[in-house]
Amino acid sequence: MRKQVITFLMLMVTVFTVNAQQTVSGVKVDSKLNLEGQNLVLNGAGTRVKMFMDMYVGALYLEKKSSNANEIINSKDAAAIKLNIVSGLITSDKMVSAINEGFENSTGKKTAPLKAKIDKFKGFFKEEIKKGDVFVIIYNPEDGVVVYKNGTKKGSIDGHDFKKALFGIWLCDKPADKGLKDEMLGK
Repeated sequence: MRKQVITFLMLMVTVFTVNAQQTVSGVKVDSKLNLEGQNLVLNGAGTRVKMFMDMYVGALYLEKKSSNANEIINSKDAAAIKLNIVSGLITSDKMVSAINEGFENSTGKKTAPLKAKIDKFKGFFKEEIKKGDVFVIIYNPEDGVVVYKNGTKKGSIDGHDFKKALFGIWLCDKPADKGLKDEMLGK
């Protein structure tokens, strides 16, 4: 009996250790994210693919898991999206262009009320972007959206309206990548 208990405990330790991280397109994705005073869990992760090439690994972190995109977009709870750049083809200009398109799709082409916030957000991506860069975009209900690049805080943008439009880039009805949306939703 004692041997069975020890074997069971060893199996449980192995299961929890294996589940602590997953690998997506060669990127180790942590099961938890602790940033800006928020403790978030991995909801899902996947790869942004464009023209059959992997561009970045996107991971969605939430306070509690959900597969409902609209609830996540509209939620006032803390949430984060982590982008690990896996392609040398992503440049600052291409990222800004993708952000523009994403906001257009996310808002149904109604970006005018958010123009100043979108412009500020795009400014966080003006520096050179290279393979291996990591962006964390976290929504903290007290501070709004805070952006980090390679662990350095780039700035913040207040407003739940901006958070909704931003998270909609990946989770709206016309997302940047349908497959990535499903993977972020844990489907």
